Amino acid sequence: LPDGVNISKEARSAISRAASVFVLYATSCANNFAVKGKRKTLNAGDVLSAMEEMEFQRFVAPLKESLEVYRREQKGKKEARKDKDKKADSEEQDKSREEENDDDDERMEEEEQNDEEEVDN
Repeated sequence: LPDGVNISKEARSAISRAASVFVLYATSCANNFAVKGKRKTLNAGDVLSAMEEMEFQRFVAPLKESLEVYRREQKGKKEARKDKDKKADSEEQDKSREEENDDDDERMEEEEQNDEEEVDN
């Protein structure tokens, strides 16, 4: 809003209610598409189809663009998480190998000490 514009509490309440009604209507329309597809879960395609059915075609293109941006971000996060997990797994394996090598070294030292003790006896 431009500077100096004030909104009354009643106007804020009316806008809030209108937004709620819009979201409920859009959800209901999207649900109809999901039911037609024999699904219980709404997906992005259902919402986009509902927007067209509700004659809000001008919002479909910006919504699709936003959806693509969101999906790219999620894919990037998922790949980063996978890379992080792979790195952690690799470090864990390296640590396990080091511990195994340390255990082997300790066993060899014990065997050498035992051999020395047997020779002394």
